[in-house]
Amino acid sequence: MSHPSHVIEQTKVLTVNNVLEVREKLEELVNEGYAKGNLFVIAHDERRTDHISEHTDATKIGILEEGPITAIANLFRSKGDELRAKLRSVGISEEHAEQLERELDKGLVVIVAWGGISYHLNEYDPKITYYWPWI
Repeated sequence: MSHPSHVIEQTKVLTVNNVLEVREKLEELVNEGYAKGNLFVIAHDERRTDHISEHTDATKIGILEEGPITAIANLFRSKGDELRAKLRSVGISEEHAEQLERELDKGLVVIVAWGGISYHLNEYDPKITYYWPWI
């Protein structure tokens, strides 16, 4: 199967229950044209995030996406603040980051198909498409 060669600039955010659903959604996103390097997973527990990224084509939001200041600040933040900061760095608004963190608290996994633009402070991407189970 061939993949589109154009760059996807639209960020999409999904929540799923487990690694099998992560694999399924990642395959769909790659088929839509998202680069594997722009597909991120986040779980509330760092070990679960590591496990999922090791067993799928997804990566973790890291220093390149967060920026060095946010990455260093995350060393001193609570887990919830750190998760929200990571989500904010890829353009997710404060309100949506808080909602997603509550979903992470419930054990869900967040998948971000990132459009490639980093955001800082109070900036966010108003064009993100969110896919939640309740929508």
